[in-house]
Amino acid sequence: MSTPASGGRPGPATATGAKEQVARLLTLVPYLHARGGVRLDEAARDLGVSERQLVKDLRVLFLCGLPGGYPDDLIDVDLDALVEPGGDRVIRVANADYLARPLRLSQTEATAIIVALRALRGGALTEQAAEVVDRTLAKLEHAAADAAAPVEVPVEPDEREYAARKALLQRGVAEQRQLRLSYFVPTRDEESERVVDPRGVVSYRGVEYLDAYCHSAEAPRLFRLDRIRAASLLDTPVASAPEAPRSLAEGLFAPGEHLLTVTLRLEPAARWVTEYYPTQDAHQMADGSLQVDLQVADLRWLRRLLLRLAPYASVIAPEEVAEDFRDAASATLRLYDQDA
Repeated sequence: MSTPASGGRPGPATATGAKEQVARLLTLVPYLHARGGVRLDEAARDLGVSERQLVKDLRVLFLCGLPGGYPDDLIDVDLDALVEPGGDRVIRVANADYLARPLRLSQTEATAIIVALRALRGGALTEQAAEVVDRTLAKLEHAAADAAAPVEVPVEPDEREYAARKALLQRGVAEQRQLRLSYFVPTRDEESERVVDPRGVVSYRGVEYLDAYCHSAEAPRLFRLDRIRAASLLDTPVASAPEAPRSLAEGLFAPGEHLLTVTLRLEPAARWVTEYYPTQDAHQMADGSLQVDLQVADLRWLRRLLLRLAPYASVIAPEEVAEDFRDAASATLRLYDQDA
């Protein structure tokens, strides 16, 4: 959705007010699209806002739509029915059929939206708005990781297949039986087969994971449920020591033996990393750069991230990681020399 067109923009608002309004619009758009015509008082009650505030939000929605800003690009809201004497006070939204189609984004657009949503998620949101942001983030991150440009974000997942697979995983937990998973690994762009000892299904920011001991990695791992392509329940009992599923209250990456702490120096152009990935011990340096510690579970993923950030990021420690990055950067530059 594009930003409101110039000329009809509402008056200045504080950053907090604008953030709250964006959160309301994220809830309002799918609500209206799913219901079609709905009375103003009913919508205000369902969304937990006053009728006056809802009309203000609809005036902003009236100025949003596809890039271009022409009348046919913008969402059409029948404001006369809401504010004119004799109006039936029914909210009607038109010219928004594209909301029911998969959203297609370039990789750059998807990354920008993910960063913006993560920043929004860090603010004070209502529980309902936070759930909408979390679901949107989960869809974007899944599509961005699994697809080449353009990124296609599905409108709705296959809920029945997902629910059936989740029930099978939970059965494995309850019966303490091993599971065989076919799991997609975005960092390697491959599907792997592995046997795991399930410990429980946990959730973080609207995304569900299977916490399990992986016999291929010989370590505990988190498996995103939406990346499990197939699962089967085995007759063999779990072989690892039983443990309760981990708490994700502090985030996906808690310090552990299977994680490596890497210290990075980030120039201003690369500081967005701190908004997108869990970092620790951030220190502002005299030259304007930022030194942070990043918890890393996969060095191949880190190498790809650093190549994207170059030349605005460097590895301070450990030295073997810094050397690996220098070798990867040199090999990449040689490919350009060969093409010249």
